[in-house]
Amino acid sequence: MGKTIEQRCEARGMRMTAPRRTIARILDGADDHPDVEEIHARASAADPGISIATVYRTVKLFEESGILDKLDFGDGRARYETADRDHHDHLIDLETGDVIEFVEPEIEALQERIAAKLGYRLKGHRLELYGVPLDRPEKRREDDG
Repeated sequence: MGKTIEQRCEARGMRMTAPRRTIARILDGADDHPDVEEIHARASAADPGISIATVYRTVKLFEESGILDKLDFGDGRARYETADRDHHDHLIDLETGDVIEFVEPEIEALQERIAAKLGYRLKGHRLELYGVPLDRPEKRREDDG
């Protein structure tokens, strides 16, 4: 990983205002996958003058610049993580919305074999698993009777 978001922005020649620096630091310190509202709450705790509009514009700028990756876990919220992180996959808890990062060498090897079998060299992928914990019974759907 190495460089901070702030350093990567500066290397791309972006003008780094005080709010952008604050938002960059918040994102660098995130150990989860925050959405814009969560980023705004954290940033405004550090600087109450940061508006939600500023966070939206800054996150969009960082995403368009390849500094952030936008993630969609099907819950209607775009979430973000830094783009230069080591490769990992995600398991999303459908009951709590928690996102668990993992790396599984067997899955990585299988994906490489599948791509080769189909005549391709894999250049990247994104894997998202959705589930509920085994130790909690699934909520019954109302239409199940």
